Amino acid sequence: MEGLVFNPSRSKEMALIVQKYGGTSVGSVERIKNVARRIAKWQNAGHQVVVVVSAMSGETNRLIGLAKEIQKNPDPRELDVVASTGEQVTIGLLSMALKAIGKKAKSYTGPQVKVLTDSAFTKARIKEIDAHRILSDLEEGNAVIVAGFQGCDEEGNITTLGRGGSDTSAVAIAAALKADECLIFTDVDGIYTTDPRVVSDARRMDVVAFEEILEMASLGSKVLQIRSVEFAGKYKVPTRVLSSLTDPDIPVEEEANSGTLITFEEDPKMEKVVVSGIAFSRDEAKITLPHVPDIPGIAYKILGSVAEANIEVDMIVQNAAKNGLTDFSFTVNRNDLDKAIRVIESEVSPYLEEDGILTDASIAKISCVGIGMRSHAGVAAKMFKVLAEENINIKMISTSEIRTSIVVDEKYMELAVRALHKAFGLDNAPTAME
Repeated sequence: MEGLVFNPSRSKEMALIVQKYGGTSVGSVERIKNVARRIAKWQNAGHQVVVVVSAMSGETNRLIGLAKEIQKNPDPRELDVVASTGEQVTIGLLSMALKAIGKKAKSYTGPQVKVLTDSAFTKARIKEIDAHRILSDLEEGNAVIVAGFQGCDEEGNITTLGRGGSDTSAVAIAAALKADECLIFTDVDGIYTTDPRVVSDARRMDVVAFEEILEMASLGSKVLQIRSVEFAGKYKVPTRVLSSLTDPDIPVEEEANSGTLITFEEDPKMEKVVVSGIAFSRDEAKITLPHVPDIPGIAYKILGSVAEANIEVDMIVQNAAKNGLTDFSFTVNRNDLDKAIRVIESEVSPYLEEDGILTDASIAKISCVGIGMRSHAGVAAKMFKVLAEENINIKMISTSEIRTSIVVDEKYMELAVRALHKAFGLDNAPTAME
């Protein structure tokens, strides 16, 4: 996206704001009308507004379901053609809703913008965004409504960005426009220390460091798609997560300071908090290849073929060798388990012993995240102590500079999350670990 930023002349009183609304926020005609009122409010305050929307809640699942009724494993190119229509409906309805209340608006699909992507159908990556058309419409006083989740490749084929791709669309468009802020409106009022549905004492964070939210997104937190966070970090896009379920007429000043702000500035106060949040993911599966030869290049033999099949590998453990053999384990998304097994059987079978491939699809990953870990020791030890007291066995461990992750049996996940959340004092106002 280098060189594709066209910065319009704006006064300090006029900000260019990108707003993103998820499926729940536009899930009915009434909610779409409320979104239109919210956009109009920002326009009336003197701001230029670009809006990125998802399909209405449940619509993408419905469309994919239809495709699977036709073809058990839908052709990826044609699946993108089908799945992208959900957002097209939303942009048209939202533009109409704005016009119905006397506001100028124009809707565009991703290809119309043009959001140029690679050709990896169903999980394409953005290469460039042409901002000319959007900027021209803004200067004419329009609210510009863009379909998230979609773009087109060099050949003009419709592509989609994968689940949660509308977040990525929004932040990427904000980067291309050099927007003053990107507001991610969702059905929660910000980013919490963990999922409030699992831990009732979970607390909303006013500010979260970019590195922390990057880790939390990569670890299974569903608030933001990982690629949207990467975009925000690369292009330093100020990004705020806030609620779309508030009164659409609340003052702009109040709304502009609500939710959780993702910050890129070093704050000494933030480093005093050792653990900022706990992320978890149920969508994990473990693959173990027992007794493979402990020889140079074996990891590449196994994981290279998996990577070529576009399957993301997460945690990796290789045991100490015994008699020239080792056990090799790694985790993948549960939805990719069958595909990964097929790849391994076809590409790595010469290295497999009679034990074959062992799998476990009933695991969960739990991660403690915090930039304060850089300057505080003992987080992992405290984690292990808490889980031992709850009699929860740890199957895998992985660490980074600001994160410690473990794999446990899925049935113990919620118990583990609640225990860790309490042990690190996340139910209280931020304090340093004793």
